[in-house]
This record gives sequence, structure tokens and C-alpha cells, in this order.
Amino acid sequence: MLERLVHKADFERLLSTRSQMRSTHFALHHVSGGPLPAPPRKNSAADGDLSTAPAPQPQPPVDNVPASLWIGCVVPKRHARRAVTRNLLKRQIRASFVHHADRLPGGMWLVRLRAGFAATEFISARSAALAQAARLELDGLLSRAA
Repeated sequence: MLERLVHKADFERLLSTRSQMRSTHFALHHVSGGPLPAPPRKNSAADGDLSTAPAPQPQPPVDNVPASLWIGCVVPKRHARRAVTRNLLKRQIRASFVHHADRLPGGMWLVRLRAGFAATEFISARSAALAQAARLELDGLLSRAA
């Protein structure tokens, strides 16, 4: 099962490790452990500001299977200037992880865009050619990691 990395500490932990593999445009980082626990939330009702009691905590779902893969992606603005391009690359990264999830070892995975795609080759910010080129490169990278 795939989950997304959301906490800054997890991204920093992954980026502090050396990249496992590299391709022309992407770098792949992996840590075998899981994400750090979420920091505790502050309860304003404990301060006495509210007149109501805190809401009861819901029971966890019965079919809650713990995740074995946590994925994240870093697509900096300096390599993909337009938001459309950054979103396209993030979608391709997540789709490639879904495709290779059963062959990858558990843990946290991070794909980082380390070089931009040539603007002369991919004129449109969101083109089918760019999506296909990114997907082929990501599939090759993740198949080597598996």
C-alpha cells in the first residue's frame, strides 16, 4: 500500500542520505524505515477556552492495513518553472510508483528532479511528449531500484 510523505522532517531525512540511483533528470533516495510519528496537535479545549468537551476519537477502520511504502517527490521551481509542468512531473512520479510498488522494498522513497527538461525539445509546458519522456525515465529508474 502506498502512502504519501507529508512531514518536513521525513523529507529532510531522505534528502540527507546519498541518492541510490540517478538518471538524466531524476535522483532516487530511499530509507528502509517508516516516517516519523506526527507531532502532537495542540488541543485548544484543554486551555479552557471552549465550553464544550473535546470530540471523542473515532475508532480506526477494521481494514486499516499499515503502509509499507511511503513516497514523496521534490520538483523545484528552478528546474520546472511553470506549475503545470511541476504538477505533470509529480503525477508521473506517483503513477510510476504505483506501477512498481509490488517490486520495491518497503520504506520511504523520494524522487527528486535534479535537472530540467530542455525547453527547446519540449516547447509546451504540459505536452504528451514531456509526460511520456518523464514516465519512461522514471520507469527505468524504478525498475533498476527493484
